Amino acid sequence: MTNNALILSSISVLILGAYIARKIFNEKLSKFISLVSVILGVFLGITGLTFRYFENIGTNFLPLVFKNWDVFLVDSYAILMAFVSSFVGLLIVIYSFGYMEHYERQKEYYFYVTLFIGAMLGLVFSGNLIILYVFWEITSICSWQLISFYRKNIHLSAGNKAFLVTFLGSALMLIGISFIYKEYGTFNLSELKGKQISDFVALLLLAGMIAKSSQIPFHIWLPEAGVAPTPVTALLHAAVLVKIGVYTFGRIFDFTFSVLPEIQITEVIISIVTILLAGFMALVETDIKRILAYSTISQLGYIFLGFAANVKVSILGAIFYIASHAFAKAGLFLSAGIVEHTTKERNIMKLGGLAETMPLTSISFLLCGFAIIGLPPFSGFWGKFFIIKGLIEKGYIAYSILAVFGAILTLMYIMRVYNYTFLGEKKFEIKEHTKEMVIIVVVLALVSLLIGIFPNLILSFVKF
Repeated sequence: MTNNALILSSISVLILGAYIARKIFNEKLSKFISLVSVILGVFLGITGLTFRYFENIGTNFLPLVFKNWDVFLVDSYAILMAFVSSFVGLLIVIYSFGYMEHYERQKEYYFYVTLFIGAMLGLVFSGNLIILYVFWEITSICSWQLISFYRKNIHLSAGNKAFLVTFLGSALMLIGISFIYKEYGTFNLSELKGKQISDFVALLLLAGMIAKSSQIPFHIWLPEAGVAPTPVTALLHAAVLVKIGVYTFGRIFDFTFSVLPEIQITEVIISIVTILLAGFMALVETDIKRILAYSTISQLGYIFLGFAANVKVSILGAIFYIASHAFAKAGLFLSAGIVEHTTKERNIMKLGGLAETMPLTSISFLLCGFAIIGLPPFSGFWGKFFIIKGLIEKGYIAYSILAVFGAILTLMYIMRVYNYTFLGEKKFEIKEHTKEMVIIVVVLALVSLLIGIFPNLILSFVKF
């Protein structure tokens, strides 16, 4: 089966499943269709174990506009990103069955979640800048609708802010893509590999990436997105949306174009500033979801930092940390969702003692927190270790010291959340109740530990 047919089949299954989930009358059946669509999408797009029928037709059924285009690009980087994001997305869909069961418009919710995951698969496998941009914008529309899901003014405002900020960045990125086409006459990444782009064009592309990943100065929308249902915030932070920016940065600036050193150092500086400022913001917040949002902003700074250093070990660390952060941050958000769902409270100052009544959630939160902090033997250790090692190899000693200080900030705010939420005086008698929600966070915690103990599960797979 050809790569184009394989990936297009996967995306088509997800988009068709999203449509059916939206239109079907029965909400339980809508959930089932969404779940099956995501499973099939993962199966088709990642494993490549599908019907041999497509081998005979190849890409002949593609529209004429796609002829002679490298529509999709399949390499270990894309496959790893697609597997991690779609697998975490699948766990979030299962978690949603318990979390969303009492809310209205569930069919709409599962439509956008399934479409979101399908668009993510399309983006990470894109071998063409225009195809990448199309899927990029689909994810923006999905996030806009999901953040606004509850439809009150505060939710609509947050959704609009997210859409406008990310659209501003993507519009600048599209201008940059236009300049690339004007100069080289192609959108194909394989044909653009090794080409030099100007600082101006690089900055236009960079604007879209840091806006999507909520890096400073485009960070304002992500903490506001916490008004969305917790599965949505987990999807945005861990599985799909903000990961798209760092994935594309690596694809464009490390694996495709040649950029001048001043662009690399600019992104190194942006990353360090983001790591530190977002870390301090997390340290003074009291809303558990906003704390985790600032944490995401800060941790994505490490991934950008690894790619920007542009040496082999730092790039390896960035790719590893994409996987590590996806599992661990999903675990943190979904654990926080259990806390919010059972106590109806998000202010950590009003929580406490939940380790006694919610032991599995408490342990899962702690294990995922250790992974985000970067404590050995948890997964985050390897990602941050390789990134900082790469900075030292590059000669960025001062930046490596600041990156270590950022990790100390991470330790401080993660343990602050844990102490206020799960330790101390018991203020609630409510216990864990929705089994699938608890099982999902336990799975994410165990995966965060597993890939830390056996890092070759990721390292041996990544080839570049």
